[in-house]
Amino acid sequence: MRAVIHSTFGEAAEVLEVAERPQPEPAAGEVRVRTVLAPIHNHDLSTIQGTYGYKPVLPAATGTEAVGVVDALGEGVESLSIGQRVAAGGVFGVWSEYFVARAASLIPVPDAVSDETAAQLISMPFSALALLDFLDVQPGEWIVQNTANGAVGKLVAQFAAARGVRVLGLVRRDAGVDELAALGIQDVVSTESGDWRERAAAILGDDAPRAAVDSIGGTAAGDLLSLLGEGGTLVSFGAMGSGTMKLSSGMLIFKQATVKGFWGGRVSQTMDAATRGALFGELMQRIVSGEVTLPAGDVFPFEQAREAAAASAVPGRAGKVLLRF
Repeated sequence: MRAVIHSTFGEAAEVLEVAERPQPEPAAGEVRVRTVLAPIHNHDLSTIQGTYGYKPVLPAATGTEAVGVVDALGEGVESLSIGQRVAAGGVFGVWSEYFVARAASLIPVPDAVSDETAAQLISMPFSALALLDFLDVQPGEWIVQNTANGAVGKLVAQFAAARGVRVLGLVRRDAGVDELAALGIQDVVSTESGDWRERAAAILGDDAPRAAVDSIGGTAAGDLLSLLGEGGTLVSFGAMGSGTMKLSSGMLIFKQATVKGFWGGRVSQTMDAATRGALFGELMQRIVSGEVTLPAGDVFPFEQAREAAAASAVPGRAGKVLLRF
């Protein structure tokens, strides 16, 4: 079979290549999946750069999420059937014509869900929903997040709205406010405006966020802390701008704030089966009902993985860039 690999760490647009690899055989409890579509995530690009929490041995396969069709069953697998469409997330090396995965880790895809949606059904949506669950906010309470127009930011806002949780979103550009408004996401403020703090205060009124989600780092984390209510929790979800969070010791002390990290992959691994099942049930319900949408961007043949990676890095793109196999 053919697979997208990299023999060195670096920018995906420079180091990805297509190579022949042995077709895998499923072991007991596993299935082999023929890949149809796979999205390009930021964590995929970071892994290829060698800067993510997981660093593979070179030469390395890559990709962590896909939709495909069950092609072969390992011994003892009865929950899935050959020809069934499934979604896989957190399975390393899916940017290939075939991959194997534990049968229990795969999600059967309903006919009402398109390949383009199913391909990105798990990693970002489940991370966003698990993050919302991690924040432990109740209907009517507020959270505040930066990069509100990012993939996870949009999903958090949609899942939160469905749960009755209020979200104050921060974006870096004025155009980001209009972008989110077009998706029906309100209560968004651009930090490009000098009076953004006043605008944020006007939206919150007498309320204060119980939790804040930082995906940037640097001074942006401090901006979130300044909006957080007493006893609130600031969660580090990413570090797009800086690997260091710049926080005021005084604010931390007098707000009695808590700072935590959130790594979706680790949270998913350690989550109990009942919670995991409930969240996946909610996720599928929201997707099928249309309460949560997963727009797809450009689709590239996997032989053009370098070009696809470059397109994925372009700011302001409308949806996830996908690889077709």
